[in-house]
Amino acid sequence: MARITLANGKSFESQPDTSILENALQQGLTLEYSCKTGRCGVCRTTAPEGATRPLMPEEALTIDEIASGHILTCCRVAEENLTLAIEDLGELAGIQIKTLPCRIDSVQQVKDDVTIITLRLPPTTPLMFLPGQYVDIISQTGRRRSYSIANAPRADGKIELQIRHVPGGELSQYWFEKAKPNDLLRLEGPQGTFFLRQKKVSHLVFLATGTGIAPVKAILERISELSPTHPQQIHVYWGGRTEPDLYWQPPADIQGLRYVPVLSRGDGLWSGRKGYVQDAVIEDRIDLLDAQVYACGSESMIKSAKDLLTQQGLPESRFLSDAFVSSN
Repeated sequence: MARITLANGKSFESQPDTSILENALQQGLTLEYSCKTGRCGVCRTTAPEGATRPLMPEEALTIDEIASGHILTCCRVAEENLTLAIEDLGELAGIQIKTLPCRIDSVQQVKDDVTIITLRLPPTTPLMFLPGQYVDIISQTGRRRSYSIANAPRADGKIELQIRHVPGGELSQYWFEKAKPNDLLRLEGPQGTFFLRQKKVSHLVFLATGTGIAPVKAILERISELSPTHPQQIHVYWGGRTEPDLYWQPPADIQGLRYVPVLSRGDGLWSGRKGYVQDAVIEDRIDLLDAQVYACGSESMIKSAKDLLTQQGLPESRFLSDAFVSSN
């Protein structure tokens, strides 16, 4: 059995045929991750000492990254004692991933291809989570899909999901055609490492496309609760194709919050910004050297935003993302 040591000296055992990431999670240490499928690249790191072998393809890595020794912890197994050039996330200490029953509390279709589902959990077993994290919903047939929690923790313990219709998707058919209040489901969570970090920067920049606005909404709710007069400037860029895609408005009680809706296919009646959210950030000349960026949405947006913003001066460590990996 191999032992894996992190950059801050913490270590954990590595079971054979289990990914580095899963071994860490099972032993109470949370490393950066999102999709767990090798496609988002959030768990990217290097191993200065020791050897690993792949469990599945590391799709998010470029040829240059592979050549320079980068690995994805969700895709690799330790073959011997190993050191990793990353630390665990102490903010998640004490938050346990659980499988819980839940019932649908309400169903609200806000546009043709987006519905908002509110779930209630047993009052004796509330879900502890950080705003920005996600849960896996397990259907009555055993199908599992991941959805960001669209609210900060509430006094009543309910959680909100914003769900986009996926043509041909089994769970999409359920959400949009069959789901009704009191339906019994199961969820597993919280999961993911997309949450507000305590970085001393002047600008918080949120980029979202489609239902990627869900975890951003949750984080903003927490900011509003903790400090409506937040010292940082907050920029929220939300992208859609046409105006009906913008079904949400940010809270009005956060001082210094700047909301920029961006349409890629706005018609002649749209007087707002056009194009893509990452381009709008560059156009606004935000000081990226003193910024923290949170991006959530399509894989293509996240990859493009990271490449563009880091080229323009954003430190790579200050780009946090949660890619919505498509599945049926």
